[in-house]
Amino acid sequence: MQSRRFVIGVIGGAAAALALGALGTHLLSSTESTTELDAHSTVSVDGHKALSADIVAGRTQSRYHPLPWVGDKISGVTCLTGLEAVAGATVTCTGHKSDGSTVHIPVTVVKASADSVTWKFERS
Repeated sequence: MQSRRFVIGVIGGAAAALALGALGTHLLSSTESTTELDAHSTVSVDGHKALSADIVAGRTQSRYHPLPWVGDKISGVTCLTGLEAVAGATVTCTGHKSDGSTVHIPVTVVKASADSVTWKFERS
């Protein structure tokens, strides 16, 4: 009887650890980000408020490979222009894998307000 409880406890503990690991991976690997539009992050693109290209590039690079088993490690991410604070606006950033190949990273605005922009990128 005692060994049966032990086995059930081990299986239950392993299932809980697996679920917690999956939840952590999901939260850390998110490609969506909300950024405030303030004096340091805001630029103008075609007369619209926009999130600075440097902010988009830096955040994308840091979140592209958040865990060893999620995404490829990239460096040198650049975006040619800022990301307009208008829902549906897009920009394509580029980065480089460790083998030297180039990665094109589509970035899209999910929603925007006068104070912030929520955007996401796609991993290839």
